[in-house]
Amino acid sequence: MVNRRRVPGRAAPGSRLALRDLLSEAVAGVVQRPARSVLTSLGTVLGVGSFIAVLGLTGTAAAQIDTRFNRLTVTEVTVEDTGGQDADRVPLSFPRDADRRMDRVHGVTAAGVYWKVRLAPGTAIRSSPVAAPDGAVSRTPVVAASPGLLDAAAPHFTQGRAFDAFHDTHDQRVAVIGSATAARLGITTLRTQPAIFIGDTPFTVIGVFDDVRRKPDLLLDVIVPRTPAERIWGPPQDERAKMLISTRLGAAPQVASQAALALRPDHPDYLRAVPPPDPKALRHAVGGDLGQLFLLLAVVCLFIGAVGIANTTLVAVMERVGEIGLRRALGARARHITWQFLTESAALGLLGGIAGTSLGTAVVVGVCLHNEWTPVLDPLTLGAAPVLGLATGLLAGLYPSWRASCVQPVEALRR
Repeated sequence: MVNRRRVPGRAAPGSRLALRDLLSEAVAGVVQRPARSVLTSLGTVLGVGSFIAVLGLTGTAAAQIDTRFNRLTVTEVTVEDTGGQDADRVPLSFPRDADRRMDRVHGVTAAGVYWKVRLAPGTAIRSSPVAAPDGAVSRTPVVAASPGLLDAAAPHFTQGRAFDAFHDTHDQRVAVIGSATAARLGITTLRTQPAIFIGDTPFTVIGVFDDVRRKPDLLLDVIVPRTPAERIWGPPQDERAKMLISTRLGAAPQVASQAALALRPDHPDYLRAVPPPDPKALRHAVGGDLGQLFLLLAVVCLFIGAVGIANTTLVAVMERVGEIGLRRALGARARHITWQFLTESAALGLLGGIAGTSLGTAVVVGVCLHNEWTPVLDPLTLGAAPVLGLATGLLAGLYPSWRASCVQPVEALRR
């Protein structure tokens, strides 16, 4: 604070507050009350820390989702049987050797045809030839499939194994089921070669699986070979057949473009290949949803921090009324008092922003180390976080600083 000497005949010059004095006063106000300063900036620390952690974990999670998506969905192609213009006349467009034809396409690891069998109304699946109140499972889908479907879906068998080309070509009545269906039917072991009855037709259960890498709805289905299913129940009726193709990484678009011609060179229009969706679009969608959800939490934390700074600064103004009055009596202007308290609140916000940035970065790195991920942090976000804390402190200090500037020197000195 500088007061210039008055020259006779001239008006008294106004006092001025140098930037150096302003910063020293603000630092002194923060340092002289360390416990209060720490508690005041805690809200900003949590808010900025949440901001950094949210953006960092969202980017890291999106990268992990993208990686796993590439490993599974990007290596999956579905071929749909449309029948083209002959859909009414051709109920099944896939040839008998569809699996072998697709195996010859470069980049294909497995492929299989499947469709949902149309059962007569009231048909139940039982574990005994005689109907029992607790021995039947109703409304369980039955899926006719070529052996390649199980290779493409990659189920994890807890007992037994999948059926193969021998079972299909020799019209063997065998079935594989999910563990949940097996439990409902009371099948606990395959050593006794248990059978299930689809209506009155018996099928020997040769495999029970509890998980699949692709097409998870198979966990609830009864899967039987294509040849006996087509002979007993006929070709697809309610839903047309499809083919599931498993490819090597990066080969899915090429396989999708060649599948129809490889399967039906005479009528490629009977089939339509569906390539996997764009992984970038999925990553952006997931990242956007996660970001919107958790950024709301960060905004709430920042708001709580701003309220804490405003409340503490306002209390400090009320406690330091005598100091404010003395400064005003010595020549300090109202704007000097405003800048002093505003700088103090901004300093608290900046310190909270720096500490919050460090805390959020440590959280992201710790989570990534625990899960063996690669942390993804935007340098621009790390640089902007302390500025966000500074802005929070400035906004929180506006009203208390204005209240401090309104203190009258005479009234203050009377207290």
